[in-house]
Amino acid sequence: MVNRMRATRAHRDNRRSHHALDDVRLSKCSNCSAMHLRHKLCVACGFYKGVKIVDMKALIAKKVTKQKAKEKSRETAGAKR
Repeated sequence: MVNRMRATRAHRDNRRSHHALDDVRLSKCSNCSAMHLRHKLCVACGFYKGVKIVDMKALIAKKVTKQKAKEKSRETAGAKR
């Protein structure tokens, strides 16, 4: 079945001309001068608007210990087989 009032390519493309994505807007961190997304905390230092929100060193240390524990459990599971 054919659409009786089919939109032409020009009308379709004119409508879709507004669908393009905008570039990501970045801001410079006031603490470490790293670039970060606006209205988000800096992933490099954990500051937001000059206030420390997250202790990034502790967060990274926690990830490392968790990863080491996971690798150790994999090793012990492989030895049991």
